[in-house]
Amino acid sequence: MKKPTVLLADDHQIIFHALKGILEKEFQVVDSATNGVELMEKAEALRPDILVVDVSMPLLGGIEAVKQLRKKMTGLKVVFLTMHSDMVFAAKAFESGAKGYVLKHAAPAELLMAVHEIAQGRTFVSPAIAGQLMEYYRSGSAKKQEVPGACLTSRQLQLLQFLAEGQSVKEISSLLNISPRTVESHKYRLMQQLNLKNTAELVAFAMKHGLVSGSSQ
Repeated sequence: MKKPTVLLADDHQIIFHALKGILEKEFQVVDSATNGVELMEKAEALRPDILVVDVSMPLLGGIEAVKQLRKKMTGLKVVFLTMHSDMVFAAKAFESGAKGYVLKHAAPAELLMAVHEIAQGRTFVSPAIAGQLMEYYRSGSAKKQEVPGACLTSRQLQLLQFLAEGQSVKEISSLLNISPRTVESHKYRLMQQLNLKNTAELVAFAMKHGLVSGSSQ
């Protein structure tokens, strides 16, 4: 019987090899991605059955990458593996179309169980936060609480990602294939939209709210 295929996405190679070791006896790990852009490219090229994705990655966050992917690959099954135990992140993950949410400090068997459940069309949440997540939705907090960055476009989130990673306007223009003037224009509109005064405040906002790689991990 053919093993279900899995694509792993994590920007730490040590974690990738650990995850591969956990999963490869029962699943076919087809490849790995180290950033959100690479994740999108490889997922579209390889068409895996399941994605195991970190929430925070360089170039484009895992949640935003999955949201974009699921517009093209509606049947894609996704498990998020993350350090984020905050209910806002878990809610954002499931709203992006994910079927599983596993904390990185959980036992390896928990990840394996999650991937099995998702492969069978079910959902899985780490027991450590399952009760909190249920209460979060039951109390209506998911509707009442405005998710930081929810109003931003994919391009704006990507721009925030690059700024937080220390990329210059010239570097960002090259990465996004747009002019430096357009980058500055996007950045100015971001500051207006978020009521922030400068690049430093934009970066601090992104890091504080976990919108980019390296924040709260």
